[in-house]
Amino acid sequence: MRSRTSSCADGGIVREDLTGSDLRKVFEQHGFVTGSDCLLPLLRRAIKAAEVSDVTTLIEGETGTGKQVLAQAIHSLDGKRKNNAFVTVHCSTVSESLAESELFGHQRGAFSGAFANRRGLFQAARNGTLFLDDVNDLPLVLQPKLLDVLQRGTVRPVGSDFEVPIDVRIIAAANRPLEPLVKEGRFRQDLYHRLNVVRLELPPLRERPADFASLMLTFACRHAGLYRPILSVDPELLRFLESQPILGNVRELENAVQRMLFLKTEGASLTLEDWTRQVSTEAPGEKIDLMAQTANAVWRTISNGECGYGQALQELEKRVLEAAMSVPGSTRRKVAKQLHISERALYYKMRACGIASRIR
Repeated sequence: MRSRTSSCADGGIVREDLTGSDLRKVFEQHGFVTGSDCLLPLLRRAIKAAEVSDVTTLIEGETGTGKQVLAQAIHSLDGKRKNNAFVTVHCSTVSESLAESELFGHQRGAFSGAFANRRGLFQAARNGTLFLDDVNDLPLVLQPKLLDVLQRGTVRPVGSDFEVPIDVRIIAAANRPLEPLVKEGRFRQDLYHRLNVVRLELPPLRERPADFASLMLTFACRHAGLYRPILSVDPELLRFLESQPILGNVRELENAVQRMLFLKTEGASLTLEDWTRQVSTEAPGEKIDLMAQTANAVWRTISNGECGYGQALQELEKRVLEAAMSVPGSTRRKVAKQLHISERALYYKMRACGIASRIR
């Protein structure tokens, strides 16, 4: 299917019917890589937000899911603002004492240490995009001041008697959903509604396994100047990754790929052996969360419709018992002690799970 286009008032182009493949290519050109069909509705909303230009956009998703990369892609696709600055405000590091100066600027002599006039970040992003990263961490005392600027479109530098008009596009990102924070009184409801004009929710990497191959090859290509070339990702590794929580999402995956490339000595494919090798090189404090991995695998089994919740837990208990009893030299007393239960309890659990006693 060929895409239809129509002209915008500002001279931009509206892409109305891009195929999924073409849509992915558009965003890939601007740094956001995905192979998942589940992200196509999000990309369509994102490209429409870019074409509307001035609409405020809120991107929600766990840390490391690619919120800033998506925001930069939207900015790059904004025909009105793409040639101007993309300025990031790290809301989690904004101190209350210096926030107004950082955001809105100050006049010389406004306070001790203000030796010259300074533009704030809002003015630095003039005619471009201001990206409010981790806006959920913005101190509550600063939220009404931000809301006032967004509503009136002006800033007043600290120490100045005059307001300065601003023309910026606002994209905010939150690593926690804002609506529950509003209910808890930790985020202003009026500011939430002001930011939540277009909402884009980036799912975690564990919910879009089709992204593993495309992301890993992209990262390998990005570092091709330092390491040996990589042409493919082994299917066994992709199947393994589908059962992993990857709590750091895309950021964690990229770091893992870099370690794999650093340690790799032969072959042009990333394999499960490469993954295992890089995991073993992590610092002692960076232990693998085996419980999280197991829980994620069980949930995938349930969500795929293979069994119900109770059946899954019963099967998991059975396999734990079988694994414990399969250790060479195991006795019922030893297994019970390792499981922190009595021998009688172990016996009844084995009967309930239909496990024949192979140990004494």
